Amino acid sequence: MKKTVTVMTAAMLSVGLLAGCGAKNDTNGGNASEGGGASNEKVTLTVWGMGEEAKTLPKYADEFTKANPNIKVNVQALPWDQGHDKLLTAVASKKGPDVVQMGSSWVPEFADAGVLADLSPYVSQYPELNPDNFYPGAVTAGKYNDKYVSSPWYVETRVLFYRTDMLKNVGFDKAPATWDELSDAAQKLTKAGGKGKYGMSIDPKEQSLGFMFARQNGAEWFTSDGKPNFNDPKFVEAISYVNSFYQNGSAPKDLGLDIIPAFKEGILPMFISGPWMIKMIQDQAPEIKDKWALAVLPKKENNKSVLGGSNLSIFEYSKNKDAAAKFVAYMSKAETQLKWMDDTSSLPAVTAAWDNDKLKNDPNYQVIGEQLKTAEPMPVLKSWAQIGDAYLKHFEVIYRSNADVKKEMDSFNEEAAKLMK
Repeated sequence: MKKTVTVMTAAMLSVGLLAGCGAKNDTNGGNASEGGGASNEKVTLTVWGMGEEAKTLPKYADEFTKANPNIKVNVQALPWDQGHDKLLTAVASKKGPDVVQMGSSWVPEFADAGVLADLSPYVSQYPELNPDNFYPGAVTAGKYNDKYVSSPWYVETRVLFYRTDMLKNVGFDKAPATWDELSDAAQKLTKAGGKGKYGMSIDPKEQSLGFMFARQNGAEWFTSDGKPNFNDPKFVEAISYVNSFYQNGSAPKDLGLDIIPAFKEGILPMFISGPWMIKMIQDQAPEIKDKWALAVLPKKENNKSVLGGSNLSIFEYSKNKDAAAKFVAYMSKAETQLKWMDDTSSLPAVTAAWDNDKLKNDPNYQVIGEQLKTAEPMPVLKSWAQIGDAYLKHFEVIYRSNADVKKEMDSFNEEAAKLMK
């Protein structure tokens, strides 16, 4: 999912309410073999979109209907913190949307429940759905047990934001390119800044970062027989590296700071975050217009980043699957995703869209595009959300009390093994 905000669960909505807003026209539609939406029969699709961005979806639904007058699209915009529970109720009732926006971390859970339709049968009819069109990491996030259950819609990844002027003052004419350089730069910036200032921010509450650094160190998260491997020496070394920033004082243990003002004032001159921060900095800190830049992440064995974003799935119980596939294909066109980027600042998952001049010629987006080439999603496991929460619990013990990293990771690995069962 987009941004680093943790998805909170809300109270379950009633089955009766869901039945009223679920897939309509059960008698008018059809599944893939019936061709619902492909004939002259009129159908109505219900699309669930999440968050603020989804409020823009009705505009695209209207444009789609103009080109496909037999298919009406009703969009419901749901807050992220209600979407998960509403989907759970839809699973239980077998009544829900025809098309649903899925945060990439939700795909395993709902695919395992059998409520996300396989998109593979629609690829020949709607070539926009072909997995080859998208960034590989985004496709991986949309697959479960070799089934293609969620088409990439928009993507995001993590890169390094840094103050070019402040780094230059401590001897760096360009961004740190290695782990050693990143640590060196952070410590020098901390020393130069003085009391109350730091070299960088590494958000200790963002669970993906620890795993990301482990991946960069070449750690294998799982053994060949599928067991968790989070106490592997390379994994432990990566977590020790992250912990070193807190222990030497170059990163704050408790942020307590609004990142953009802190970035503007030089309190946090480096941080790791996603593309949504670009416009926020441009809007909220115009004073430093020529004093900051983006860079791909520093490298150890590699510099792989995390891939997130949102996908579009077809609800297995939809009676209008063909019409739903047609709508998802429309949202998967490069030109549609470029328009969506203009309206929402979300980045296209379709690689062809990155030949657009706005993306190709903007140095910030060039960095994002380069990082996306090697960005990988979190594991496609239905228990992953629980495993991530368990990691944060053990990591908090590490960075707050400088506990033995190997011991904590041994304990975390045991907990993860139980969760995976």
